[in-house]
Amino acid sequence: MATELITLGGGCFWCVEATLNKLNGVSKVVSGYADGHIDNPTYEQICTGTTGHAEVIQITYDPEVISFHTLLEVFFTIHDPTTLNRQGADTGTQYRSTILYHTESQFEEAEKYIKELDMSDAWPNPIVTELKPLGTFYEAEDYHQNYFQLNPGNRYCQAVISPKLAKLKNNYKSYLKYK
Repeated sequence: MATELITLGGGCFWCVEATLNKLNGVSKVVSGYADGHIDNPTYEQICTGTTGHAEVIQITYDPEVISFHTLLEVFFTIHDPTTLNRQGADTGTQYRSTILYHTESQFEEAEKYIKELDMSDAWPNPIVTELKPLGTFYEAEDYHQNYFQLNPGNRYCQAVISPKLAKLKNNYKSYLKYK
C-alpha cells in the first residue's frame, strides 16, 4: 500500500481531525502546527495568534481507497472556507483555512477544485483558503491527538464537532470506515 500525505487546516484541529479520521482509506491523522516563524511551538504560543502557525492536521491516506479529490470534497464540506481567520467562534490566524500541499499534483488538483467551487457558487462568498507548499510541520501535544474520541462528552465537542460528524455521516456515508 503506497500512502500519501496532505496537511489541511480548517479551524480548530480537533474538528478536522475528528471528521477526516472517520474516512475509509485514511490510516493516520496527526494534529499539529504549520507555517509559522518559531520552532517547536506550544499550544499556548499558537493561541496568541502571533507565531504565524495554523492549527492543522496531517493525513496519511491510501489514494487507492480514497482519492485526494474526495478528501478535498469532505474538507470543504466540514468547514467554512470563506471566512478569513475564523471558524465559528474560533478567531485568529491560527484558525485559517489552508491546504499545505506535499506534491505538485496536489497543488494542481486543489487549485482546480477551489476555482470550480467559486464558479459554482457553492458558497455565498469567495473561498479564502490559502494554498501553499508545506513548510515545517510540528506535532501538537499528546492531549490534542484524537481529542474528540477521548473527550466525546466535552461541551465544545458536543456543540461544534458532533454536528460536523452528523453532516459527514449524512453526506459521505459510503466513505466512512464504520457506517
